Amino acid sequence: MKRFHHYIILASTALLLASCAVGKKYTRQEMELPNDFRNNELVLTSDTLALSWREFVKDPDLTGLIEKALHKNTDVSVALLSMKQLELAYKQSKKGLLPSLDLNLGANRTWLSTNSLNGSLSDQFIGTPYMDDYNATLQLSWEADIWGKAKMQKEEALANFFGQKENLTALKTRIIVQVIQSYYNLLALDEQLQIAQKNVQLSDSTLSMIRLQYNSSLVSSLAVEQAEAQKKTAELLIPLAAQSIAIEENALSILCGDFPEQIQRSTNLDAAMIGQPFRTGVPAELLSHRPDVKAAEYAVVAATSRIGLAKAAMYPSISLTPSIGTNSFQFSRWFDLPGSIVKTVAGNITQPIFQKGALKTNYEIAVIERDKLAVQFKQSVMLAVSEVSDALSKIKHTEQRLQLIEAKSKSLAKATADAGLLYKSGMANYLEVITAQNNALQNDLEHISVKREKITALIDLYRALGGGNDLP
Repeated sequence: MKRFHHYIILASTALLLASCAVGKKYTRQEMELPNDFRNNELVLTSDTLALSWREFVKDPDLTGLIEKALHKNTDVSVALLSMKQLELAYKQSKKGLLPSLDLNLGANRTWLSTNSLNGSLSDQFIGTPYMDDYNATLQLSWEADIWGKAKMQKEEALANFFGQKENLTALKTRIIVQVIQSYYNLLALDEQLQIAQKNVQLSDSTLSMIRLQYNSSLVSSLAVEQAEAQKKTAELLIPLAAQSIAIEENALSILCGDFPEQIQRSTNLDAAMIGQPFRTGVPAELLSHRPDVKAAEYAVVAATSRIGLAKAAMYPSISLTPSIGTNSFQFSRWFDLPGSIVKTVAGNITQPIFQKGALKTNYEIAVIERDKLAVQFKQSVMLAVSEVSDALSKIKHTEQRLQLIEAKSKSLAKATADAGLLYKSGMANYLEVITAQNNALQNDLEHISVKREKITALIDLYRALGGGNDLP
């Protein structure tokens, strides 16, 4: 037993040093966030900052499209596979403290030189010109975790796993937002098509009236040509809207994981308008609700662990490799116990010497990488606050524009009707009728555009505040 005392001392020393971890624990940097968002005049109607997309979206057709996209979108499928990879890496990292056990079975035959000492002894004692060697060994290898490397590897793997999980949530939120935006783009294009068709009918009525007056020599051919041009202006919008609708439907189909097909949707934009069930909270809450911000912080956590690993690589490592097995030069006596038993106990201390420069450089690179990711984390927080403020500003000002456009629409509708009546009574010329119709057409198109801008701003705010809180 005494002959093994130095191995026992070596193992005891390894256990005593096992608590000497060299890595530092991650602490979040101070960011001095503002107390509130700029332009935060939104009515607060929700109790939670993160909002379920099912509460945000009320249209049943849109709900079905979102569910299909979350289930069948190819980007989401790839991200889920990446999650499985990182989960396996984390499970593997938890086994860092476990020793490895190897079984080795081998047999070899060597024909020795007759002029060598071993060759002459082989002929004398074994009676053959060759020498056999049969070996079976069970070897245990264990490296003492002196500097906490296993813990740091586990922390890095766990941070990478949770970072990818947040990236997956951010991806799902982005998919939801893209589906919602594409859906409302389709509804807006439907309304543009309807307005174009309505104006074609109105322009056709005006053209028929002017032709009657032309046949009665009350107006010149110039009036007919101007009325025909106005009608063509409205007609040109129809194939353009139809083309845009087909392209948008194709893009939305691919987003939902299907081949291009027709999309079922609501009849008009107003019937499917989303509300404003938001509570903006304070900028600091974005740290716990924005998945991209959380993913950026997890990247800093993983980089902090890599600094500790790079530092631990510069220090000595202690390993023990005991083994037991059987060895014989005759096959028949290979497992003749206990005579064939062979035992080995080995301990090693490895200290890098000439690699010191490279290891130090690796450590400095790891520190710089962590600092870069820390700056990127801070930048992601600043960008998140800016995106919320931008969305709030857009909501506020598009609401003002909508009120002005709606008032303008009433005036233009009355002006168009009055122009028609005045023209019939001879108190207005054809140019005034055409101008009134054209102004009404442009205002209707602008009205749709601003409504779509408001919806986009609401969607942007939904995403900027962290998206849904019910995503798996």
